[in-house]
Amino acid sequence: MHLSLLLTLASGVTAAAPTVRLGKTTVVGRDVSLLKQDFFGGIPYAEPPLGRLRLTPPVLKTRLSSATFDASNFSRFCLQPGPSPAEMSEDCLTINVFRPSGIPKDVKLPVLAWTHGGGFWRGATNQYNASAIVAQSVSRQTPLIVVSFNYRLGPLGFPQGAEAERECALNLGLKDQLAALEWVQENIEFFGGDKSKVTVFGESAGAIMTAIQFLNPRFSDVARAAIFESGSAASGFEHAPTHRDVGWANFVSGVPECASIANSGASTFDCLKTANSSSILKGVIIAVGNVTTTTGFVPTLDGPGGSLPDRPSRLLKAGRFARLPVIAGTNLDEGTVFAAGYPNMDYGDESLRELIRTVLTPSDVSPQTLNHAIEQLLGLYPDDPTLGSPFNTGNETFGLPQGYKRTAALMGDSIFESQRRIWQQTLANAGVKTYGYLFTQPQPPSALGVAHASEVPFIFGDVTNPSDVQMSRIMIDYWVSFATSLDPNDGKGLTRLSWPQYTYEKQVLLQLNSQNTTVIPDTYRKKQIDFINQNPITFLHKKRLL
Repeated sequence: MHLSLLLTLASGVTAAAPTVRLGKTTVVGRDVSLLKQDFFGGIPYAEPPLGRLRLTPPVLKTRLSSATFDASNFSRFCLQPGPSPAEMSEDCLTINVFRPSGIPKDVKLPVLAWTHGGGFWRGATNQYNASAIVAQSVSRQTPLIVVSFNYRLGPLGFPQGAEAERECALNLGLKDQLAALEWVQENIEFFGGDKSKVTVFGESAGAIMTAIQFLNPRFSDVARAAIFESGSAASGFEHAPTHRDVGWANFVSGVPECASIANSGASTFDCLKTANSSSILKGVIIAVGNVTTTTGFVPTLDGPGGSLPDRPSRLLKAGRFARLPVIAGTNLDEGTVFAAGYPNMDYGDESLRELIRTVLTPSDVSPQTLNHAIEQLLGLYPDDPTLGSPFNTGNETFGLPQGYKRTAALMGDSIFESQRRIWQQTLANAGVKTYGYLFTQPQPPSALGVAHASEVPFIFGDVTNPSDVQMSRIMIDYWVSFATSLDPNDGKGLTRLSWPQYTYEKQVLLQLNSQNTTVIPDTYRKKQIDFINQNPITFLHKKRLL
């Protein structure tokens, strides 16, 4: 779904376009008559990050300078590989609003704010149509507003290296997210929203970003709750910025005007700020195309006062996190996408050892400790396809080497399952209201199973199979109920199973599956996940948190 999305939805529109006043500007949206909704898209929430503002924190923009502003469609993608250059722009820090039509002036609706995923290097809001969520919120008589926003990606959003650290240019995408939420605080009331009732939800990179924001207790200034789909604060391979100096050099070397200074030790920022966008795009494409565990563009440790001042494990242990209600969950086979896409992987014992060393290991573990821990971990994940991921598929290997399923299980547990569990246990132990889920809805048979991101179409109502449609409607009911009442069990909408709260004494999840939605104990692969969470070989966990 791209920029023509709402044109398709709104075929046959006859009503006048909706308008909203922001200061002295009339913002003109699109009337989606078939759904009795209004859409406002592509509204800037920050100054265009161009020229001297490139590679700097966002400059919040709460007002527009023109008398009228055309908000009838989404803005273009932020720079990334894939879309055509005509579909992209650096001037992409924009926000969208989906709302029911005809909101009375004295009514303020709760807000769901979406942060998209995409590995921190791809994705855009024009790929997510929130109309189904808004429509269902109205039909169940708990109407709400959905907002979504773009943020800078790749080297422009997550600069790496010593120079970026010196220039205080780290974690710009995280700062974009916070600026968008600050824009909501300033302006959502003009669209009929209640700024005191904002629930931030996101998937994958979007969930990781939100979880990192959650590690700042002041996050409660911009949100009252959060939903994390397949991502926690420690799911992103956080390191010091100098760990990925090579990635930054790759980016600079791809920008024609700056290539000669990429590895010279000279300052690159001045040159990059004067390059044109087409040249910057060339650098982005080269940099992302050469991503490895030491050259990627992801959130990075940025020291005191930063967005991620320390290891998430330490911040959680210190109790540094917002005390806000949470839904957090994962999918059955989180690791398959990553195991299948890992380059030059033969899935044998030695390649798996190397994967653990290079992907899942902090730099300050002694070789002796690491080697011992790796052998213990391999013993916990035997090379038996009946135990691997995709789970519950027996001896089937889908034409791949037998070790693929073992690798997928280990990666999924290390990156997602263990992090969700320790995160949720910590919040519950602190008395935070939290609900957990495991999404196991059957998918077409493949080597990916119930893969990472497979729940997203269900949340946005973008499914067609009857059993999927029913599951989608139930999930939307849970999400909307939580956003409007801070409890997924408001008794409105479809009849559905009561979702019990996750407490430290009663650690249970809701299994989301149209054939068997039920409450399950959060104990799957307990021995393996306990080892991961207690051992410093993954995600820089220095010690057990609890």
